[in-house]
Amino acid sequence: MLASQDGERLTVGDIVAVLRDRAFALLVVLLGLPNCLPMPPPIPLVCGLLLLLVAVQIAAGMSAPWLPRRLLGRSIARQDVERAVRRAVPILQRLERWSRPRMRVFESALGMRGMGLALLTLAMALIVAAPIIGQIPLGLAVCLVGLGLVERDGVVVIAGLVIGTIGVALNAGFVYAIVAGLMSLFGL
Repeated sequence: MLASQDGERLTVGDIVAVLRDRAFALLVVLLGLPNCLPMPPPIPLVCGLLLLLVAVQIAAGMSAPWLPRRLLGRSIARQDVERAVRRAVPILQRLERWSRPRMRVFESALGMRGMGLALLTLAMALIVAAPIIGQIPLGLAVCLVGLGLVERDGVVVIAGLVIGTIGVALNAGFVYAIVAGLMSLFGL
């Protein structure tokens, strides 16, 4: 697919065009991955904002992601894309041995809109995640949801949503503690 594209560089637009119906799911995975490890504060915020954009599009029922023209025009060296694909294929092959299409409720238009709303919640939690480690359960959740959508496996999606619920609860507790601390500090 990507190998048939001409040139030494591939644009983001070329990659999205090739991914077609799985572009949303792979974008979700890519936005979750950096948050699976402890990261400095701007990374969860940026990933959360981008995930918010993607989640709104999924909830709106769009068939393909809209990305700003400036981002679509950015290019990546073909060699870098091929290297990333070579590294990702063994991991995806292991996942495919365990994962299979099941619980196809998420494949319907209504199911995908619901998934968009769930991802919207995870994105908002990621934006306010506790620094350094608060984004880890949310990153894992986003990755599992994205991988479940790529593999059309509702069980993996549900596992991601369960982990996401735990991550949202942990971060809600963090936000509550900060607000309560500030209120007691100022005598409110």
